[in-house]
Amino acid sequence: MKIALIEPFFSGSHQQWALEFQQKSQHEVHIFQLKGRHWKWRMAGGALPLAEALINSGLYPDLILCSDMLDLASFKAFLPIKFSAIPLAVYFHENQITYPWSPSDSDLALERDHHYGYINFKTASVADAVFFNSSFHKNSFLTALPKFLRKFPDYRSLHKIEEIRQKSQVLPLACDLSFFDKHTSPSKDSPPILLWNHRWEYDKDPELFFKILIKLKNQGHPFKVIILGEAYKKAPSIFKEAKQHLSKEIFHFGFADSRKKYAALLWMADIIPVTSRQEFFGLSVVEAIYCNCYPILPKRLSYPEHIPEEYHDIYLYQNENELFEKLKTAIHKIHDIRVNKQYRDFVAQYDWSNLAPRYDERFYELVQMKR
Repeated sequence: MKIALIEPFFSGSHQQWALEFQQKSQHEVHIFQLKGRHWKWRMAGGALPLAEALINSGLYPDLILCSDMLDLASFKAFLPIKFSAIPLAVYFHENQITYPWSPSDSDLALERDHHYGYINFKTASVADAVFFNSSFHKNSFLTALPKFLRKFPDYRSLHKIEEIRQKSQVLPLACDLSFFDKHTSPSKDSPPILLWNHRWEYDKDPELFFKILIKLKNQGHPFKVIILGEAYKKAPSIFKEAKQHLSKEIFHFGFADSRKKYAALLWMADIIPVTSRQEFFGLSVVEAIYCNCYPILPKRLSYPEHIPEEYHDIYLYQNENELFEKLKTAIHKIHDIRVNKQYRDFVAQYDWSNLAPRYDERFYELVQMKR
């Protein structure tokens, strides 16, 4: 079976997922992509060049699969009529209705921020199948649609919500977790090593993360910290401030220059305390847990899905005070944490070896239903 995978924002986790699916799938996956920059323009204007690329390739696929960054309604309109029988599927890595906008984005102040969410709505409306990377993502998107559509003056198309619900399902983000098995690090004999391995952006709440670490330091609790991620020009200023405040505690600070180095640093870390305010799946957290980092996660968003329910009270927190107390306790029982090797078992299900057959089966079933 031939799949045309359409990705307007070919960068980061979108690029990684597309390339890995192409490699792991038993189907023949052809990627049509645009560079991962100017995300608003990719959503607004990416459909035409990508439709032309598919037409000019001469490929007539059995399935068209796109990411949430594509205006699928426009893309479909730009294709010749012979493509009209091909089933359409969309994979939502994120969406622009429930994703928190940056306070510094000028469109937010000007109330011009609804257009991109409406593209997501149109895409879900015209797709034959809608896949979400987590149950939280699926439920939050469908729950937010009524309020979002009522922002418009009339012809709000609220009846489409139930149609979208009926064709929506969860297909977890598949990850190349087996890669990390090849790059383990030696056992540790050091103070507990805490980990940050997320984007340096406001929605990950670095202010709370570093506030907790500085409080630990001031109270005399021993630890080291690995801060991974790339520093962009608009990165929150707290990263510079924390580099000074925690200079003696920093084990590594900044971008890992190779995926092998990144993996080695994850294996060196002991504990991953997460403070994010928004997460549709949490790839970086899943990778850290797979490398046997002890997770301390918010009891909200997608995080509870990564921890078996019987362990929620141990690894999930509900407020800042509980986060601090769980982290403090973990630091002082570091020997037990290092001996325990169960953390990776929580997330091993997301490896491509487990999910690739599931992906292939779902997409094959979709094609058969349309024939």
